[in-house]
Amino acid sequence: MTAPTQPSAATPGQPSATPDLLYTQDEEDLRSAVRALLADRADAPTVIAATESDTPYDPRLWEALATGIGAAGLLVPEKLGGQGASHREAAVVLEELGRSVAPAPYLTSAVVATETLLALADGEDGPAAALLAELASGARMAVLAVPFATPPSGARAALTSLDGTVRGVADAAVADVLLVPTAEGLYAVEATAPGVVVEPLVPLDLTRPLAALTLSGATGTLLADADASTTAVRRGLLAGAGLLASEQLGIAEWCLTETVRYTRERHQFNRPVGSFQSLKHRMAQLWLEVVSARAAARNAADALATGSPDAPLAVAVAQAYCSGVAVHAAEECVQLHGGIGMTWEHPAHLYLKRAKADSIAYGSAGSHREAVAELVELPAP
Repeated sequence: MTAPTQPSAATPGQPSATPDLLYTQDEEDLRSAVRALLADRADAPTVIAATESDTPYDPRLWEALATGIGAAGLLVPEKLGGQGASHREAAVVLEELGRSVAPAPYLTSAVVATETLLALADGEDGPAAALLAELASGARMAVLAVPFATPPSGARAALTSLDGTVRGVADAAVADVLLVPTAEGLYAVEATAPGVVVEPLVPLDLTRPLAALTLSGATGTLLADADASTTAVRRGLLAGAGLLASEQLGIAEWCLTETVRYTRERHQFNRPVGSFQSLKHRMAQLWLEVVSARAAARNAADALATGSPDAPLAVAVAQAYCSGVAVHAAEECVQLHGGIGMTWEHPAHLYLKRAKADSIAYGSAGSHREAVAELVELPAP
């Protein structure tokens, strides 16, 4: 897959060109392929069964997504073994993963860890480039060893060296490589190396496992010094927060679609419950929120894809808005499904839990609103 044509950079001092937020034909084709795969390998009964097992991730699903479709290497340049696409295509994959709440380590490995390594891979040689090639091929998975709630502005070392504990690391239990930021720099540590203990935690969202990572005398490959590490980690977290908005969009879209469908089919007093005016108003309001969330999420993905200087602002706006929309849509989905929405067998609870967990991932909505206030220069009164 070749990289999409990017709009020319704006002249310094002039406003940037208006981004094209519509989906391209290539993006729609990618969506169709991912949606078909998830419908076959990650339908609701399969996901529910996976959350009740000891292994929520299906290796065959990840292999098909990462290598069969090539989604793992979308952000990696072709010279490093990737697809040479952009954040826009990765955002489409995350929309579909959010729509199915499929348990797959795409966000943590193919986005955050990959973006962190991209900040360090200046050429085709070196440990960062070699690891990127492995991630792009789907042969290995990596995670950034920071708490899942860490915002981009919190990109600082949690450990002074390769000794200590980091809690709440998403997908650490299935990672092959751990990218550990320390005061000394960024290390790549093998998950099975001596001195590495990954202890699974009980998360709210059972489709995205969390773990406590404990290092005791562990060794690893130094990828970057402290300053370069901070920059790389911030870039990884910024991409994660920006594309998480697309996952939240997918959650909200599924909840709205399924709620509208159910209220059309469910009859009470000899008429569809969706015909009651109060429910019409609630779903119309939700539709407006989802449309706005799509604009915010697409703008963040486009800003990341084009390297816009406004990317931090676009990401902060998207997260400040989309996290609340996803939670609201999931809450309405549970309530408007009535009694069936409260059952364990119906998938609505999976979407509510994913939306709630995502609302604090890579920074809460409140922290992103604070970031917006800092980034926007308000005119003097």
